[in-house]
Amino acid sequence: MPEVEAFDPPVDSLLAGLSDIPGIYLDCFKLIAPFPYTLQDLVLAFYTTPLFKAERTVLRFTARRLSTDAEALALASGHTDRFAIWKVEDRRTDEILLGESSGRTKSWLGVAAIANGTELMFGSAVLPVKGRDGQPTLGPVFHTLLGAHKVYSRALLAAAGRGITQASAG
Repeated sequence: MPEVEAFDPPVDSLLAGLSDIPGIYLDCFKLIAPFPYTLQDLVLAFYTTPLFKAERTVLRFTARRLSTDAEALALASGHTDRFAIWKVEDRRTDEILLGESSGRTKSWLGVAAIANGTELMFGSAVLPVKGRDGQPTLGPVFHTLLGAHKVYSRALLAAAGRGITQASAG
């Protein structure tokens, strides 16, 4: 499978629609998968990878939010708008935007059909808060964790890419 690449969110995407917020942080990563896949395929693969299951375990104890593979399937198929600490804010046939319960961070997943398969996409948004000077700021914790966030985001999308192709092969 090809490498995960950073890129700008698609111009008309739900994620790019947040770019007008002053001081917001946006990132987006993509991976080319060799076959046609749907958003449902990506959402299910993403939230059921072993790597994300580790995050689900952490959230179970820190946020007291249990989530299961069955709930991931319900989210993927559009039968629920909640999963762990996230709530669907908007959904289209090829993308989904989820906001976590604090309102400061959002996760975005999208798919795009291309000639040699499907672009699998994952992005994040972090909304600023008002700093002491009244200006929007993401804060020192965000800046400290940014490098780890990017590595983790790439790893999550790579794991979803492996999971989606294994599911279609099996």
